[in-house]
Amino acid sequence: MTATSLPHDHPIFIVPGDIDFMGHVNNAHYLKWVQEAVVAHWQKLAPAEAVAQHLWVALKHEITYRKPAFLDDDVIATVILEKVHGARAFYETLIKRGEDVLAEVKSSWCCIDAKTLRPARIASEITERFFQRGD
Repeated sequence: MTATSLPHDHPIFIVPGDIDFMGHVNNAHYLKWVQEAVVAHWQKLAPAEAVAQHLWVALKHEITYRKPAFLDDDVIATVILEKVHGARAFYETLIKRGEDVLAEVKSSWCCIDAKTLRPARIASEITERFFQRGD
């Protein structure tokens, strides 16, 4: 039996402050979008008590920029959880305008306990919520 990640589509709202001197979204805003999308994915699929007990901290981002985004663009960040290993989670996020890929992001995150702020493993029954089982 194999498991397939359940993708999460997160709408991106571009505001005038996101636009740089070149007339498109400044690259730094893509990191903010990825963080918002990954956290929204966690909040959507994890049980409420797990959301309250755990926080996520970014460890690494690798971004490949493909095309610029502009003020009136309809942009979606699609988050795909690739795997969980201990307290670490590995994600791919595609930022798209329609069928155009604007950026591809590989990132790793550390789950931390909200009280102690120490790394915390995610229980397998929680991790399973993020994957669909198939034959």
